[in-house]
Amino acid sequence: MISVTDKAKEKILELHTKEGKGSAPHVRVAVKGGGCSGLMYDLSFDEAAQPADHVFEDKGIRILVDKKSLLYLLGTTLDFSDGLNGKGFQFINPNASRTCGCGESFAV
Repeated sequence: MISVTDKAKEKILELHTKEGKGSAPHVRVAVKGGGCSGLMYDLSFDEAAQPADHVFEDKGIRILVDKKSLLYLLGTTLDFSDGLNGKGFQFINPNASRTCGCGESFAV
């Protein structure tokens, strides 16, 4: 399962509204090669799930994850921070053995 904090939910709904999307948000979370630790997170809106996607729902947010990314993301919590140390979405991933300083890439 992938979960969403209340702060992340608020920011997702805010961004979804700004983009003029009408229906409930579908957030695609994926893992791609790159970043200073080897793997990086990718977060975007999507209109609908693809046939091979795993679909999770938490706090009314539908989260779409492709099959390849699922193993890296199980148990992850999506959070949002707007503090002094940075602003943006953060991934709290129990599968990551190390992360970079900015939190946008990781290794397993």
